[in-house]
Amino acid sequence: MIIRHIAAFLLLSLTFLLSISFTEPHPIQQPKQPLKRIIIDAGHGGTDVGAKGRYSTEKDLCLAISLKLEKMMQQEIPDVELVMTRRTDVYDDVVRKAEIANQAKGDLFLCIHVNSARPIKQTEFIGYKTVTTYKGKGKKRKKVSKKVKDYRTWYIPNPAKGTETFIYNVNKTSGRMKALSQDDDLSMDSATQQEMKLFEQNDPAKMMLLSMKTQTYFQRSADLALTIEDEFKKVGRISREAKQRNEGIFVLHAVNMPAVLVETGFISNPEEEDYLNSEEGQKEICEVIIKAVKRYKYSLEKQLTNSVTGNQK
Repeated sequence: MIIRHIAAFLLLSLTFLLSISFTEPHPIQQPKQPLKRIIIDAGHGGTDVGAKGRYSTEKDLCLAISLKLEKMMQQEIPDVELVMTRRTDVYDDVVRKAEIANQAKGDLFLCIHVNSARPIKQTEFIGYKTVTTYKGKGKKRKKVSKKVKDYRTWYIPNPAKGTETFIYNVNKTSGRMKALSQDDDLSMDSATQQEMKLFEQNDPAKMMLLSMKTQTYFQRSADLALTIEDEFKKVGRISREAKQRNEGIFVLHAVNMPAVLVETGFISNPEEEDYLNSEEGQKEICEVIIKAVKRYKYSLEKQLTNSVTGNQK
């Protein structure tokens, strides 16, 4: 009798375990982290001073803000690795900076700069002065004097202020595609990598992939630039908007990743120069950029999650 009860119990237990094993859902595939590595580039450096203010230079401000941004971002976004193009007052040309970013295989390129505007010329009429000229040649040469208006000239600081964030010019697409073509894996899965290595440089399939990647990077760069300027507006800064610069910015289209250049303020404006050199100003600039990067990161993760979820349905 007892043996029967034990046998029945074991049979029920086995049935229960089997039912669990067949009904338990498959684990959901977790999407990969889309923003793993950020390159922070402090503009200028060394012999390349950049713009000058009354008492500071662009190269020093770019480095100070970039180092502070690195420290604050490590605390705010600890799961993202940060790579600096420079930590000291050294000069690397834009080609070298692009190489550093591409070799590090960054997912985002943040270039820090400060802006400058030419001083404004002022003139004031102060009276007349006598000017002597000569006419004719040889013995016929005569001295002629006449009165002309006299002006006092001086320059005042340009009142331009605020921030603006640049992305690479859409007309530089060929340069961006060249940068992408030099990337070994093009951020693809291993199977696709092997297939792509069989293609020649001018293969239509590869060129199509490069074109798609270029468009994606352009859109992501534009989205982040708009987000950065939106965050600057929230803290009361004057935003000169996100834009493309007509002549293009080499380092932005030479890196194979989304890229933006942030002009954090005008060193040519005394008020802005004080702000850029202050602890409070630099901290606010870094907080704004970090908030924008967080929004950008969340957007990428949401897109990737939705993509993975859609593929699993």
